[in-house]
Amino acid sequence: MQSTEAAPGLEDTDRSTDGSTPDRSATDRGTTNPSAPDRSATDRGTDPRATDRSTQTPRGDALTRTRHPTQDTAPTPSLADLRHHLTTHLDPAARIWLDHVLDEAAAHPGIHGPISVWELRLAEAGRRCGAAHADAARVLILDAAQAGIDALTRVYFQGTADERRAVLHALPHLVSGPGALPLIEDALRTNDTRLLSAAVGPYTARHLTAHAWRHAVLKCLFTGVPVDHVADLPRRAAGDGELARMLADYAAERTAAGRTVPEDLHRVLDLTESVTPAPVTDHPHGKES
Repeated sequence: MQSTEAAPGLEDTDRSTDGSTPDRSATDRGTTNPSAPDRSATDRGTDPRATDRSTQTPRGDALTRTRHPTQDTAPTPSLADLRHHLTTHLDPAARIWLDHVLDEAAAHPGIHGPISVWELRLAEAGRRCGAAHADAARVLILDAAQAGIDALTRVYFQGTADERRAVLHALPHLVSGPGALPLIEDALRTNDTRLLSAAVGPYTARHLTAHAWRHAVLKCLFTGVPVDHVADLPRRAAGDGELARMLADYAAERTAAGRTVPEDLHRVLDLTESVTPAPVTDHPHGKES
C-alpha cells in the first residue's frame, strides 16, 4: 500500500493552507480576487511619505503582546532527498513509472514542439504517484528534463495550479539567478494559498527585492498562510523598520475594524526588532590588512 506521507518540505497538493478550496479562477487569471481581504495597509507601503512615519507610528493596544518564539523554516529538501523519499514511499508500480519517466526526460530534455513528452508526464504525476507525492515527482521530472527558464515559464503559465506549484518548488534547484522572478510575482498576485506557500520559498528569499518581499509577507498574513512557510524569514526581517511600520498599520486597521490581529503578525514584528550583526573584519573591504 502506497504511503501518503508527503515529501519533506513540499505541500499536500489537495489542501489549501486553511483547509478550504482556493479560488482557482483567481489563480488561472493571475490576478487577485476582488473579494480578497483589505490590502490598504500593504498598498500604503508604496507611499514615499510613509517611510518618514516609520519611527513615529504608535502601536497602542493593537500590538500589545508578549515575546513570541520563532523558528527557522525547515531546510529545503535536496533533489537527492526527494528521490530517496519517493523511492521509500511509492508503491512498486509508481516507482517503476517514475524511474521510466525520469529516464525518458533525461533522454529528451528541453522543449520539443508544441509540448514535450515530459510535460505530459507532469500532468500524470498526481494519478500515478498520488497527491501526497505529486509535487516531489514533478520537481524531479523538471530536473531530469533540464528545464530552463523558458520551459519553466511555459509549464507555469500553461499548466494547472498543481503544475504551477511544482515549478515554484523547483526554482531553487534549477534557476541560479533572478530570471524566474516573474513567476514568483505572478504567484504572489493570486489568492491560492498553496501557490502562495510555494512562492515564498528559498528562491524568493534569495532574489525578491525588499519592497516586494515585505508585501509578500503581508500577503501571507491576510490570506492565512503561516509565516513558517516564508523561507529565511528571521534573516530578512531582522532590523527591517519599514516592515515593522507596515505590520503596525495593518494591526491598527484590524483592531479598529474589530477584527483579531493574527498571531503570526506578532511573531514577524518581534523579528523586525532583532538585528543580525555584521561580520567584523580588519579591512574596510573585508580583507585582512
